[in-house]
Amino acid sequence: MKSRLAAAALLSGAIAPVALAQDQGGGAGGGIMAQLIFFVPLILIFYFLLIRPANQRQKRHKAMIEGVVRGDTIITSGGLIGKVTKVTDQEISVDLAEGVRVRVVKGMIADVRGKDEPAAANDSKSS
Repeated sequence: MKSRLAAAALLSGAIAPVALAQDQGGGAGGGIMAQLIFFVPLILIFYFLLIRPANQRQKRHKAMIEGVVRGDTIITSGGLIGKVTKVTDQEISVDLAEGVRVRVVKGMIADVRGKDEPAAANDSKSS
């Protein structure tokens, strides 16, 4: 019990000068206006560098998914490439190969290629 009291007294003795030093420098700190001048540009930087581009990317992806029609070639987020055969509200049916048809949730579409757009060729030859 005595050691706890001694530790509390020692701790309060160490914290008190720090608290007094903070109270004495109130006029030079600037107060709330200095904090606003610092935080407003910081918030604007976060908005223009992080939040706004993410929202734009999300809108483009949603428009791309809503524009999927039968016959489009899609790429799923898992890397599967196939041709759309049926579109419903939440899912699409995709032909991956002859006789292989899968259902994919629309949110898992990574890219949509049009009917006329060819798949990218792998022209790199290793020797």
